[in-house]
Amino acid sequence: MESISAARRLELLFGEPAQEIRKLELRDRYEVDRSLFEAWRSGDREAVEKTMREHRDARAERVARGFPFRRVRVVSEPLSEYQRMAVEIADPDELLRWVPRSKVSAVPLPGNDCLIRDDVVVFNLIGGDDQQAGIHFSSEPDVVRFCNEAFERAWSLGVPNGEYASSRV
Repeated sequence: MESISAARRLELLFGEPAQEIRKLELRDRYEVDRSLFEAWRSGDREAVEKTMREHRDARAERVARGFPFRRVRVVSEPLSEYQRMAVEIADPDELLRWVPRSKVSAVPLPGNDCLIRDDVVVFNLIGGDDQQAGIHFSSEPDVVRFCNEAFERAWSLGVPNGEYASSRV
């Protein structure tokens, strides 16, 4: 594993050749989204929609450049307030699956959230204070294979975005 900067993370993930990016999210809360969460909590729909529009536009731009994106969120149930927000505001067009944590008890998963390509894995390290504690990457074939297999297993157990949202919120 090697520590890298946020700029290097973008180079590794969105460099040539263009390919699918897979993201595995394992936490029930993300401090980085504090302002979005607070806007949602306070009913500031305008701020929430502005943030979500920016996320949709960025994802659409990357997809247009040849970087399709799939995401899996492993969540505890009942959902935390943060995850209730995430379900409510999730883009219905995003390739996103929700996996109840109870379904992955026997599934080998990485210890940290990660973004995966066919040739590299980038891990987002979060400290006990919910703040970003670092970024690591690996191009070791065994690590990449493990993370890809974990993602695909979680994906296969997941509930598609719109189906999960309609049954949980």
